[in-house]
Amino acid sequence: MQIFVRNFGCSANTADGEVLAGCLAQAGFHSANSEADADILIYNTCAVKGPTENRIINALKNAPRDKKLIVAGCLPMISFQRLLTEVEFDGAIGPSAGREIVDIVSRVIAGEKVVKVNTVEAMPKLNLPRVRSNPLVSVIPVNYGCLGSCSYCCVVYARGHLRSHSINEVVHLVKSDYALGAKEFWLTSQDTACYGRDLKTNLTELLKALNDLAGDFKVRVGMMTPNLITDIETKLIDAYKSDKIFKFLHLPVQSGNNEILKRMRRFYTAQEFKSIVDAFRTAFPDLTLATDIIVGFPGETAEAFENTLKLLEEVKPDVVNVSKFFARPKTAAAQIQDCLVDRDEIKRRSTVAAETAKRISLERNKRWVGWIGEVLIDEKGKVEGSWIGRNFAYKPVAIRSTNNLLGKTISIKVVEALATYLKGTIT
Repeated sequence: MQIFVRNFGCSANTADGEVLAGCLAQAGFHSANSEADADILIYNTCAVKGPTENRIINALKNAPRDKKLIVAGCLPMISFQRLLTEVEFDGAIGPSAGREIVDIVSRVIAGEKVVKVNTVEAMPKLNLPRVRSNPLVSVIPVNYGCLGSCSYCCVVYARGHLRSHSINEVVHLVKSDYALGAKEFWLTSQDTACYGRDLKTNLTELLKALNDLAGDFKVRVGMMTPNLITDIETKLIDAYKSDKIFKFLHLPVQSGNNEILKRMRRFYTAQEFKSIVDAFRTAFPDLTLATDIIVGFPGETAEAFENTLKLLEEVKPDVVNVSKFFARPKTAAAQIQDCLVDRDEIKRRSTVAAETAKRISLERNKRWVGWIGEVLIDEKGKVEGSWIGRNFAYKPVAIRSTNNLLGKTISIKVVEALATYLKGTIT
């Protein structure tokens, strides 16, 4: 029986999908190379944003009709009624199903329609089998859920509140995957800054333990909510000084207006966000800063939007993920009926913000032209003979070579900057 797992969404979903494939392989099922070769399709879904949900619903509708279809991930937990109404499927289960996927698949094969989306289950263990999407990259969900209560976010209804893996569990997995050839480790979760607080530890202690390990590898720290950095900031910066940690900081601000941040239930101010950025950039001048903003949140006036644009101009992030506000099911923001921003205006603001972000990204990337240093080649490029590597600041650098460079660390010179990546030549 051939099974094809298709992942959508964040790196935590990628990790979940790798476990689904691993558990099924261990149970004797075969992994198909494509949907066409499969008997059963598992779509591991996301529903964090309205457009994302629409895109995935459309993909589900267009799935081959001659295959059994199982819908896993966040979508069944967040928008089950829509799924039930619009999609023909044979099974549905929430995120992080772990070994339970084997039972679901077996029952679907037997002709049963299986639905299990009522509760947020305990997180799967880190020692479950996995089929890594990229043999060089180990994606490790260090915790599930978070400590936030953002008024726009529906993910808490899919993944629940904070549950962390122990430092020993994470360390053991890093050592094991390193022995199997992994050279990059992505620490991922809904919010890595809240890691360990349910276990009386924190992210800095985890990073210290990883920094103490032998081996030549890099760690990318995932998204961190600003207010949960405040009490660990000094130790976090110290941990980042290790050569093992990519100088990459994903710090979502969401809005540059303090009133909107309050409406969003984001427990920090724009000034506090800037203070964290300043502290990290003082320690690491070449830091790659990624942030997220939402435009058109209810109550966002023209002035409030301008405050967000001003913040981008002041902070100059390397990467900005711009999202248009869409009310999500079960959230507090979905209950707001007044002070809504017109959809055409939201679209306009999104365009302006995206253009601003692209200009700033290009400006930041131009600083790297002429830089000479090492990059780890961690993926093939889309064009034949092209390769993508990452430098110490997690900047993507594209190079051309007829040799197989995957997994190699090479010396390059940056010769050109684009808004989303750099171009380099081998030195």
